[in-house]
Amino acid sequence: MSTETETMDRDQSDVGARAAATGGVLAAMAMTSCCILPLVLFSLGATGVWIGRLGALYQYKWYFFAFAAATLGYGFYKVYWQAPKVCAGGACTRPVDRRIMKSSLWAATVVVAASLLFPVLAPYFLGY
Repeated sequence: MSTETETMDRDQSDVGARAAATGGVLAAMAMTSCCILPLVLFSLGATGVWIGRLGALYQYKWYFFAFAAATLGYGFYKVYWQAPKVCAGGACTRPVDRRIMKSSLWAATVVVAASLLFPVLAPYFLGY
């Protein structure tokens, strides 16, 4: 009976780590919506009035950042610092691949940092 409980705890722990990693990636994409995403879309040839409307999301940048910081912080906690539970008797399910979660968390962190630094560094790269 205790192995079933341990298995359920491990599954819930992995679900929390997956949810935190997914939330971090989504928050990083939300951070790019005001500044970097319109530039990338325009560079790829996408045009239209709706690209200009993405700039209106700039006023929500700090809300996106707060969500990104919270989910990335929780994700790093779940992946790096939370002690993994030991399964007794081989009753555990297949563990989640932590390398994928780590790489997605680090990639999301780089995107969030780039989104924060973009308004400061854009004049040097774009020449205005």
